[in-house]
Amino acid sequence: MKVVAFNGSPNKEGNTWHALKMVTAELEKEGIETEIIHVGNKAIRGCVACYQCVKNKNEQCVLPGDAVNEWIQKMKQADGIILGSPVHYSAIGGTMKSFLDRAFFVTGVNDAMLRHKVGTSVVAVRRSGGLPTFDQLNNFLNYAEMLLPTSNYWNVIHGRAPGEVTQDLEGVQIMRVLGKNMAWLLKLVEHGKGAITPPEREAKTFFSFIH
Repeated sequence: MKVVAFNGSPNKEGNTWHALKMVTAELEKEGIETEIIHVGNKAIRGCVACYQCVKNKNEQCVLPGDAVNEWIQKMKQADGIILGSPVHYSAIGGTMKSFLDRAFFVTGVNDAMLRHKVGTSVVAVRRSGGLPTFDQLNNFLNYAEMLLPTSNYWNVIHGRAPGEVTQDLEGVQIMRVLGKNMAWLLKLVEHGKGAITPPEREAKTFFSFIH
């Protein structure tokens, strides 16, 4: 099994990376392969609502010049996904948001590629805004019908300077418990394949409140 994690921080080995490493360390202890991809330092355009991915259904975004399509395929091939972001004005970092908007739209319109994969999110923050950012990341996982492992508190860890999150003892425990629970859920899903029939996917119903 493999889990791919996305680091939405501009800093390659800042506090978001440290949080992701805490989670992936627990996964690796259980024999699960992990990979951390650095998104936050890249130039990623936001979705332009062209709907070409809906028309083409080729698992690709038509916007050129970045690695979004490569990352989409990594998400498709993975058994689990971790989204990690710093907090920018109580929200997801801009580059990470642009990536998630495009990637999750493409995966959604291509037979819900991430449905029933295991997914979770983690947030690194200096002081405030961690919970709004955590909620925003989880919106992507929920909409994709992913399976979310939990920890013993919200997946937010605190620190300012790179590596300072390692001093947040409660945050460290949160990440450790999350990693253990994610490994357990991944194994449950793996062992359930072929033994338990998953619910049939329903076509999305769209309804406008304006008539």
